[in-house]
Amino acid sequence: MSLSGRVAFVTGASQGIGRACALKLATEGATLAVAARNQDKLNELVNEITATGGKAAAFVLDVTDEEQVKSTIKAAIAELGKIDILVNNAGITRDQLVLRMKRADWDAVLQTNLTSAYLCTQQVTSSMLKQRWGRIINITSVFGQMGQAGQANYSASKAGLIGLTMAIARELGSRNITCNAVAPGFIETAMTEALGDDFKQSAAKQIPLGRVGSPGDVAAAVAFLASDEASYITGHVLNVNGGLLMG
Repeated sequence: MSLSGRVAFVTGASQGIGRACALKLATEGATLAVAARNQDKLNELVNEITATGGKAAAFVLDVTDEEQVKSTIKAAIAELGKIDILVNNAGITRDQLVLRMKRADWDAVLQTNLTSAYLCTQQVTSSMLKQRWGRIINITSVFGQMGQAGQANYSASKAGLIGLTMAIARELGSRNITCNAVAPGFIETAMTEALGDDFKQSAAKQIPLGRVGSPGDVAAAVAFLASDEASYITGHVLNVNGGLLMG
């Protein structure tokens, strides 16, 4: 499943699932452009990749800023030559019951989780079209498929990513560019750490495999979809949820 010669751009790469995806893609031979808001964490990630013989470059980016997205992806292509693989992973939560949810929290989640994927996809497409090869992978969520109380904004943004994935897959398929989504369930990250042990134990009881997932579980799915082995898969949502949601 070698990704040697490929260049991957990963958003939200400084921690959690994004960091795991960057490390896994680098292990498979890809050159990494890692983007997030935290310069120090990005530098640590780049150092970890290069220490094992990989190649990576860090780009500080606020994915909600359209001009930053344009300039950052342009800079990444200038430095690394192209972008073959885009992983739209950046995401936030601003949980609240819909009755009490502030418009600012709705907008922030939709802009970070959904609009950023549209912006990044738009900017990498020309590079992929030139080489007639591309992989766009959107990190959605099981809650974009089944909803979650207190997460109307998050669930809507993740459901929107699934629709975006399918539309892009139809638009770009004839140019040998695939677009797929990975839908994690409960994954052990900083985002879920705040939920507490009782919640996580309760969640594990709902999962047929009996455990919450790791960022590495998601990264493995992303690496597969980025590879030539997945060349006949597009417009698909790959569930990585331990059986929490089936069908």
